[in-house]
Amino acid sequence: MLQMPGESYRDALLPLTVEEQELAQELETDVIKIASEPHNFLAYNNLVQTAQYLENELTRAGYQVNHYQYTVDGQEFDNLEVEIPGTTQPKEIILIGAHYDSVANVPGANDNGSGAAAVLALARRFAGKPQQKTLRFVEFVNEEPPFFWTPDMGSFVYAQICDQRQDNIVGMMSLETMGYYSDRLGSQQYPAPLNLFYPMQGNFIAFIGNVDSGNWVRQAIGSFRKHTQFPSEGAAVPSFLPGVGWSDHWSFWQQGYPGLMITDTAPFRYPYYHRAEDTPDKIDYGKLAQVVAGLERVIREVTN
Repeated sequence: MLQMPGESYRDALLPLTVEEQELAQELETDVIKIASEPHNFLAYNNLVQTAQYLENELTRAGYQVNHYQYTVDGQEFDNLEVEIPGTTQPKEIILIGAHYDSVANVPGANDNGSGAAAVLALARRFAGKPQQKTLRFVEFVNEEPPFFWTPDMGSFVYAQICDQRQDNIVGMMSLETMGYYSDRLGSQQYPAPLNLFYPMQGNFIAFIGNVDSGNWVRQAIGSFRKHTQFPSEGAAVPSFLPGVGWSDHWSFWQQGYPGLMITDTAPFRYPYYHRAEDTPDKIDYGKLAQVVAGLERVIREVTN
């Protein structure tokens, strides 16, 4: 459950390439647009504006955006989907998703403006570039309470639709709270007993799934380690451990799909988790750019 292919990168990080510098600026611009103010069912107008921004940017990248709208207590909510059909294995789908809502009264720059911006950046880079498998990008609504782990959670609504139409999702990646890193010893916490096996410095990106998704976790982190010089840790552990199912990949587990979360581990590291201080200035955009660039290489490999 804990042994992963390859080794985590341990040396000093390389300087950003020109492309990574541009990506860092792009991510910062998007996070500021997405998550400078609370945007959720209580700040509904802001939530609608965030969805509109994401749709406009995806349309500008050349996509036809599909809406999966549903209603809760008289309010309409949107999951946004774009897709690039595969060339030789179109029925096999790789899905990259993140939630774009924030928790109540919080801007949510890291949770989850960082993930929503990462999905947007990746979608831009694959636009008009078909891979062998079908590639799908989805921005989910309503991940945060009171919708979390309920039938009204945006990704749960969407995953049910996928199951009903028998979509063959062979791997789902949830990009969740990805922008905070620290080299300070003791900056990383874990639910027991994982603290016995993993580093105490919060300077890595984590690939986390349940036991049934173990092969998918190993495939993804193995590709990341092969192509990207950035610290990484992985685990495929029982879903009852705290934190393992705390994002949209959980919804896909409920429908039998393999899913993993790619994260800085959120409350186990990020001191501003679910706090009003979760603002765009707290994110390390350079490191986030290195991670997203690495995920672009992972997606290219797993879709081919």
